[in-house]
Amino acid sequence: MKKQLILEDGTVFIGKGFGSSKSTIGEIVFNTGMTGYQEILSDPSYCGQIVTLTYPLVGNYGINRDDFESIHPAVQGLIVKEAAEYPSNWRSEQSLHDFFTAKDIPGIAGIDTRKLTKIIRKYGTLRGAICSEGESPEVIIEKLRATKLRKDQVKQVSTKTAYPSPGRGFRVVLVDFGMKHGILRELNHRNCDVIVVPFNSTAEDILSLSPDGVMLSNGPGDPKDVPEAVGMIKGLLGRVPLFGICLGHQLFALACGANTEKMKFGHRGSNHPVKDLQTGKVAITSQNHGYTVDEESVSFTRLKVTHLALNDGTIEGLAHLDVPAFTVQYHPEASPGPEDANGLFDKFLSMIESEKREGAV
Repeated sequence: MKKQLILEDGTVFIGKGFGSSKSTIGEIVFNTGMTGYQEILSDPSYCGQIVTLTYPLVGNYGINRDDFESIHPAVQGLIVKEAAEYPSNWRSEQSLHDFFTAKDIPGIAGIDTRKLTKIIRKYGTLRGAICSEGESPEVIIEKLRATKLRKDQVKQVSTKTAYPSPGRGFRVVLVDFGMKHGILRELNHRNCDVIVVPFNSTAEDILSLSPDGVMLSNGPGDPKDVPEAVGMIKGLLGRVPLFGICLGHQLFALACGANTEKMKFGHRGSNHPVKDLQTGKVAITSQNHGYTVDEESVSFTRLKVTHLALNDGTIEGLAHLDVPAFTVQYHPEASPGPEDANGLFDKFLSMIESEKREGAV
């Protein structure tokens, strides 16, 4: 079954469809990871987006039960150079095509992903459509230019009700803006008593759970589309230790008076070097974001920059000067990607322990 990939700038690609036969519209982004496609496709931060994978062969080790970052994938579609029809791996349970068919997600293969990525790098992220070969490109292009992408992605992927993930250690309230399961896994691994709460929980809701610390998760979209979360974070500052990841990092910055801005094409991949300004060490990190904290705006806050991206100099970490709170733009839980920064979870728990010890004095 042949399909078209049509961009709002008028570019048309013809390829082979797989997965769902439906049409889809979304923001087209690219990820440079060589492995980890299952984690990428199930990352809620891709809600509303059509993902291009730059590595030429995808699906060769199939889909397994263990590597999901969410139960229900939120990605709008997938673009690849080649989709393996017959995966080979001892953990494989189904092919990429079968998985996409079951989840009603359309994909397109046989596309020149190198050319597509160069277009995105030159012009920035674009709206695009995956549709059948019979659709009129002119009609689709007009529709794309008139389409306004949704701004409620966090609401779409966040849990609707609070739920526990019990442990016997520190109680951590994890605010779900589109949480990857890897974050929960790392907290469980450290025996934390975790309570996951919806994105629109208030500071009072969270404090009523008597947390030792609060974690702000990753998630999709523009942080300025989640004003209720900014108010919630303001209400928590100085009352409980905070650790934010990705969207949580951006929301924390807004709550502290800094500004965020959309990047041209963002950071999406598993090999991004980040420098710790305190130690001088460089970590190779997993990243997935299309917005960044404006560096100039930080100078008007009580925040300090702790980490920088070596590829483009953008902010990758912040810490509050007066209260126990720090954030990173990248993913210390990785999945997929290197685990260089995994120790940040231990840093968070050490911060909690220190605050409890000081409070007991």
